[in-house]
Amino acid sequence: MAIQFKEIQSKTILTKTTGYLDIGFTHSLNPYAGCAFACRYCYVRELPIQKFKGTPWGGWVEIKRNAREVYRREIVKLRKKELPVNIYMSSATDPYQPVERKACITRGILEEMRANPPDILVIQTRGPLIERDIDVLVQLKEQCTLIVSMTIETDREDVKRIFAPYAPSIKMRMEALRKLHLAGITTQAAVSPALPFTPEFPKLLRGIADYIWIDTLAIGDGAQGKRSSRLKMPQLFAENNFSEWYQKDLHVKLEKFFKRHFQSERIRISRQEAFLN
Repeated sequence: MAIQFKEIQSKTILTKTTGYLDIGFTHSLNPYAGCAFACRYCYVRELPIQKFKGTPWGGWVEIKRNAREVYRREIVKLRKKELPVNIYMSSATDPYQPVERKACITRGILEEMRANPPDILVIQTRGPLIERDIDVLVQLKEQCTLIVSMTIETDREDVKRIFAPYAPSIKMRMEALRKLHLAGITTQAAVSPALPFTPEFPKLLRGIADYIWIDTLAIGDGAQGKRSSRLKMPQLFAENNFSEWYQKDLHVKLEKFFKRHFQSERIRISRQEAFLN
């Protein structure tokens, strides 16, 4: 897929959280607009930022060239007001999509955070490129509560190719999570959204993920499954004989399954408890 890249000057970089992120976070931070990974199930496809774009999701990326400077300005203002700063990066893009390799917007923000750290930072990505920034993350974890959450929806590459053909391989993501864990960084595997996986999946995550986050398309698209339905996810599951994996109570079954391998306090269910308990 050809991708249109555009550099922009962003007026703001910290957005006050609402909705599903109102679970301990005060702000979201998106270094980019748009996402080259173009996952078929991505709820951002149903948000105004995409619906009125005129270019298919995955076909455009806006690079927030001044993100580091804007972050510095905004957090200084928040600190003067003595307000908490708990950041979720990112809610509508991936901070480690391929363009980050050259643009280094995310790295620049992390470097700035060493001087102006938030109280809490959760980095949500499916990009193994995050390995590049382990040096900065190791320093940052001494200054704030830091969690790196790697999206690993399945352990089956054939399933990934159906739902997220442009996303990095599962093997590369697991290896990145392993390196982060070895570096002493708190890690989380986000089984989000949960896609068909093998019975061995939890065992593969043991020893590399401190926490498991379970989410499904029926409860985790920010609209109780309505966005996923509009994206024809039930049909896509049915076409591939995966309908049993598209159930409203799937998260309950998955929680019981993962409890065989992880302690209860290490498992988090989307929208049912604070992310940072």
